Amino acid sequence: MKSVFVTVGTTSFDDLIATVSSPAALQVLRSRGYEQLVLQVGRGALEPAPSGSAAVAVESFRFKDSLARDLRRADLVISHAGAGSCLETLEEGKPLIVVINEKLMDNHQLELAKQLHRDGHVLCCNCRYGAAVAVLTAQAVFSTVTQGVTTLLKM
Repeated sequence: MKSVFVTVGTTSFDDLIATVSSPAALQVLRSRGYEQLVLQVGRGALEPAPSGSAAVAVESFRFKDSLARDLRRADLVISHAGAGSCLETLEEGKPLIVVINEKLMDNHQLELAKQLHRDGHVLCCNCRYGAAVAVLTAQAVFSTVTQGVTTLLKM
């Protein structure tokens, strides 16, 4: 089953959870062949109920001791721009869309996201602009990016 894993780390990022679990986003995911959306919602107020809608099956959880299993199972990862989440995903060789949380004060994650994007390792966007485009283009872009990341991590 083709799946997307979304992680917000230990903080809250309700805008990301709301965006990726919206009916419009679920339709985009379905149009790209995804059948499952797994959400790690952290401390956020929003925790979508499990759903087996016609578009995409949705499940969510707050925290786990390790996200390694979820990362391995995912065909695409959408993540906040936390260093740990980004590096762990790239080490697994998974396509990664990094979404910047613009509500963070002193947005240190922005620097990491921009650099990883400039270096060709991730697609980068925010919740307002680019999330749907990033998902639509992820397959084509990441077929070459994943090869480059795998080579980089072996160095």
